[in-house]
Amino acid sequence: MEILPTGLPDRVEDDEDLARFLTQGSQFNALMAKPAAFLPNPKDGESSVFRHGREPIQRLWEIGREAAGTRTLYGASIVKARVVREVHLEVLPDEPPPRHAVIRGWPWMTDDPEMQKAAQKEKAAVIASSAGKPLFR
Repeated sequence: MEILPTGLPDRVEDDEDLARFLTQGSQFNALMAKPAAFLPNPKDGESSVFRHGREPIQRLWEIGREAAGTRTLYGASIVKARVVREVHLEVLPDEPPPRHAVIRGWPWMTDDPEMQKAAQKEKAAVIASSAGKPLFR
């Protein structure tokens, strides 16, 4: 196993926390992140996450502000990498930026967009339900 410039291993372990930053109001409510928060970007088929848990909270927000760029950072949803793998998706390191990782392997069915959307939402719903209450800034 190799070590990345950030000091993290080049394999995301199952027990690692992954932070999905919430930059759209439609991604969450007061109780939970919605499945939409975890859906892949249609441009590259990946969901961007960061290898960081709930603590230290100040560092989480620093990473989130950098990741959000000009978008509003509402909060973060934290999920274990294990949950992502349980729905048969991959979590891979993808630095830079530091601590960045991606969720890959989403169903992609260009010949049946409705089936693709349903399959992706089903996986995202499992991930979102395991994340619990989001952290808000």
